[in-house]
Amino acid sequence: MNRSKLFVVLVAGTLFSLPATAKLYKWVDDNGTTHYGETIPPEYANKDRSELKDGRVIKTEEVITPEKRRAKEQAEAKKREEEKAAADQRLHDKTLINTYNSVKEIDLARSRNLQQIDAHLNAINYSIKTANDNLAGLQKEAENYTKAKKKIPPSLEDDLLEAQIRLEQLQKDMEAPLAEKATMNARYDADKARYIELTGKK
Repeated sequence: MNRSKLFVVLVAGTLFSLPATAKLYKWVDDNGTTHYGETIPPEYANKDRSELKDGRVIKTEEVITPEKRRAKEQAEAKKREEEKAAADQRLHDKTLINTYNSVKEIDLARSRNLQQIDAHLNAINYSIKTANDNLAGLQKEAENYTKAKKKIPPSLEDDLLEAQIRLEQLQKDMEAPLAEKATMNARYDADKARYIELTGKK
């Protein structure tokens, strides 16, 4: 008799040799081998097990390991996030429909909200042009000294450095309003697409 047949015979013998009211447990070890017994050995206390009666499984108990617990918590957190996102979307959809009567109204709202940002950008652009002109004038002055083989005065060198720093700062100041404008345009584009999807209006 080979080993697999011997195992089946032994299990069957164990099942039928127990009293009708006896409990029998089944569990699988780390090697994938199935075990049966009236009690769970301590070393297998962290394993999933099934309770059998009259040779039938009447209850299955899953032991929650730290890994399973983390996976369960992550799944629950993801579900909560998805439910919140769905609730936020429903609220946003309701606000869109209640706020606008047409796509044209969305475009008008976009224009109104972009006016302040555009005014800020125009002011910075004007300052950049002025700073560029000032720097170009200082550079021309320094170039004349160099052509004349004269030493550039320390005061002019300081002015050149300050003008360059000023220009770089102004160019950096453009980043925030440009990013804000791009974000606002993207939001209104998304609102228009969603409004059309909800209402069918174009």
